[in-house]
Amino acid sequence: MTDLDVHLDAIRAGDARAFGSWLAGAEPVLRLRLRSFAKSVDVEAVLQESLLRTWQVAPKVRQDGKANALLRIASRICRNHAIDVMRRERVAVLEPEVLEAFTPVTEPIHPDPALRKHLAECRDLLPGQPAAALQARLSTAGACSDRDLARSLDMKLNTFLKNVGRARALLLECLGRSGITLEWS
Repeated sequence: MTDLDVHLDAIRAGDARAFGSWLAGAEPVLRLRLRSFAKSVDVEAVLQESLLRTWQVAPKVRQDGKANALLRIASRICRNHAIDVMRRERVAVLEPEVLEAFTPVTEPIHPDPALRKHLAECRDLLPGQPAAALQARLSTAGACSDRDLARSLDMKLNTFLKNVGRARALLLECLGRSGITLEWS
């Protein structure tokens, strides 16, 4: 298992590429950890804000001898921010068992190389506008708003969002033809 803290020194120095490499391993884990909040908050918004906060505190993070110090901190930031949003929006508090089930993360989930290969093949088959919209969203890794991405592609926001949705549906359909079924929330 890879310790994502291999990127920590470069991240502390302000290297955005190192943070992107860290994020590639950390994001699936953080999304999984926020799953219990999905009925109560906008998990995507919570995740994006939490990743921004993680970037901001990363220069102060020190390794403590355990693996994935930054990932553990990011996990705590995500959980706390989700709870803050719930309180601010006066969402009913989750049952204690649900909150207790949110345990600190120590091991990232690494993507399957075969799945990545199939995804790349399916992405190559996407038609023009859905491919462009999906590529724009993926290439910025959340650094730009959908409104800005739509503007950069000379699309209306709604058109951009529909193209991203269409790209996702086409990817799922293509993967399904290869016998791969995924559940997306």
